[in-house]
Amino acid sequence: MKHTISILVENRFGAFDRVATMFSGKGFNIDSISIGLTEIEGVSRMTIVTRGDDKIIEQVVKQLNRLVDTIKVVDLSEHDRVERELALVTVNYVKGTLDQIKNVCDIFRALVVDINNKTVMLQITGPPAKIDAVINVLMPFGIKEIARSGTVALRRGEQIQQRKKEVVLA
Repeated sequence: MKHTISILVENRFGAFDRVATMFSGKGFNIDSISIGLTEIEGVSRMTIVTRGDDKIIEQVVKQLNRLVDTIKVVDLSEHDRVERELALVTVNYVKGTLDQIKNVCDIFRALVVDINNKTVMLQITGPPAKIDAVINVLMPFGIKEIARSGTVALRRGEQIQQRKKEVVLA
């Protein structure tokens, strides 16, 4: 089962590496990862999408909570949430297919962000399932290149209270 995990970490050198090393060291795969600053100075949010049964994810959450830079770990899969992703997709086109590609853009609210005489680049934002659907529809036109941002997610309708862990230096 797919799980979206939100991790608040202190924005310090090596924090990302420790999280990634924990995943690889335990043999867990990461489907997507997105990292960015939060509204709290010195704190970043990592959103990781991974797969596993509930027992494996429980182990992942416990291991993440043990890391020194970790402030809070939440498996968002257990909560109402909003998930979004950004994709840039370059599609081949010929004279007759450009209007069809523009129609796909209209249906999925995608934007044309670059065009030349052979390809058109689209920007698509939305839930990961929407991105997958657009890519699926564009496949027959000939996709030249795809770049996806990875999922970002927040709990819906709640404010997560932040509390910092005390770090005892030896």
